[in-house]
Parts: sequence; C-alpha cells; structure tokens
Amino acid sequence: MTTFVILAIVLSLAVLLAVLWPLWRDARGLVLAGVATLGIATFALYRVVGTPAALEPQAAAAMPATLDDAVAQLEAELKKQPNEPEGWRLLGKSYAALQRFDDAQKAFERAVQLLPTDADLLVEAAQARLFNNPDRKLDTQAIALLDQAIAINPDHQRALWFVGLAQRQEGKHAEAAKTWEPLLAKVDPNTAATLRTQINEARAEAGLPPLAETAPAPATDSAPALLTVTVDLAPALKDKLAPGDTLFVFARQVGGPPMPVAAKRLPVSAFPVTVPLGDGDSPMPTMKLSQLPQVQLVARIAKGNGPAAQSGDLEATAVTADVKAGSTYTLTIDRVVP
Repeated sequence: MTTFVILAIVLSLAVLLAVLWPLWRDARGLVLAGVATLGIATFALYRVVGTPAALEPQAAAAMPATLDDAVAQLEAELKKQPNEPEGWRLLGKSYAALQRFDDAQKAFERAVQLLPTDADLLVEAAQARLFNNPDRKLDTQAIALLDQAIAINPDHQRALWFVGLAQRQEGKHAEAAKTWEPLLAKVDPNTAATLRTQINEARAEAGLPPLAETAPAPATDSAPALLTVTVDLAPALKDKLAPGDTLFVFARQVGGPPMPVAAKRLPVSAFPVTVPLGDGDSPMPTMKLSQLPQVQLVARIAKGNGPAAQSGDLEATAVTADVKAGSTYTLTIDRVVP
C-alpha cells in the first residue's frame, strides 16, 4: 500500500506539472498555487499512509480547494504531529508564498529545531529572517544559520551568496568579494559574468582593483528573454555623458533586497538601446527572474565603478513590470542623482 500511494503521488505531481506547464508564462501564480497545494496535500496523504480510509471518496472530497485551505489543513496536521520537520518546512514555504513572512520565519525556526543538520533548511530559515526583516537585512541570527549551513556544506552556493550579501550590508566589501570569488568557477557562464560585475563593484568600494579578465567562456544557449527593456536618454542630459560611463539595467524584487535578480552592464552608446533580461542574467541561483510575478526595473548611467547610485549618476524612474515572455517596457533616463 505504501509503495502504491507514493507512486500515485509522484505520478500525480508529474501530471500536474505537465498540465500546468503551458500556463507557466501567463499564469505563474496559478501554477505555483497548484504545485504548493499538491505538495501540502501530498504531505497530508503521506501522514495517513496505511489507513485505507484515506483512499475513500469522502476523504478525497475533503482535499483542499485553495492554498489557504491547504495551509489550514497542514496547520491542523502539525498540531497533531508537531515533530515533522518536513511539514514545518513546507508550511514555512507556504506562508512565504502568501507573504506571511513572520509566520514563515517561525515555521522554519521550528523545522530547524527538529532538523538542525540540513544545510538547505538552514539557508531557507536565514532567508525567511531576511524577508521578515523590515530593513531587508540579514541579522545576527540569520548569519549564524548561514555559518552553520557552511560548516555542514562548505560549498553551499546559496549560503555563500547570502554571507557575501550580509558582508556588503555591513560595509565589509573586501570580505564580500572574497566570499563570492570562489563561486565564479562553480556557476554557469551567464551567472558568472553577472557575479563578476558584483564582485568588482564590491572590490571597487573596498578600494581594490577589479578582477583580472579571463578568457571568454564557450558560447552556450542563452536563456530566453522574459522582459525586453528599452532605455532612452532625455535630450537635456545628453551633454552630461562622458567617456567611460556605464549603463546598468537591472530588475530587483518589489519590496525585497537591493541585490538584483537580473542585471546587464553595457557601455554607453547611442540611445535608445534595447536590453533583453532573462534567467541567464540572474547573478545567483538563489533567485531567478522567472520565479517572480513582478519586478522593479531600474536603469542608471554610472559615473563610477558600480550600479549603486552615486551623486552625479543619471537615472530613470523605476518601473514595476510583470515578468512575462514578450513583455516590453521603456525607461527614460531623465534625472541626475543628487
């Protein structure tokens, strides 16, 4: 019976993904809700494996109809079985999907108490603290969780990325660059190119020279563009351009951390310029552009070494964009950063 139920769960998940995949680009929220609901239902079904009544029609009728209903059922199940770390992990992810960040943090904390040796879980708990922090910063406890994850898995990419982010938030730019540099050899070429830009930005803020240029990586199939951004320059600002200026176009989470989920760095040339953004432009695998329903688009002509706004830079007003293949947006650089 157990084997049959587990196989049924796996096949159901495969069928659901096959059915919902065509909706991914146009109704990402619906797909995520469906997958999350099935995941929660899977956990509940697993908890009652071996009970034939679970396969009766009346049991099927009690399956949750919405993500909120599924969360409520999982909460009830965890009151009866409070020592299930995977249940708490799933509940934390579900709370995060509903933007209930305080509840997500508490759920992950409970999961970590039960399973303190899971590096992935420790990083998820740290990320939950990040999103629950009103300043979107990694606090002391979050950093401790990341350190614990790295002690378990020294090569954990997400943990190392977040440690570097915390170091930058603390103004330890040289340390952040040193933390991120080993990742260059472990990520795909597109990610490495964007990560290199961020490392060089951190090094510049620490008063260090940029990394030595390396030979171009072999060409790879680029990820499809999810957004196309046209950047124009207001005529009144054309006389403010100077040799060596750099155009940065990036997307970041709405209300989230300042680090971009996709970024392009281009030499300043003729305007307007069209810039495609896709998953291949994401700096780290911790968050891809396709995982977000909306992002904030930013365009800036930097007079210094990095995309962080500095006095004298030229900037466009940020625009909120729906992440959807074929979407196009225009940003006009029309003001000087004071």
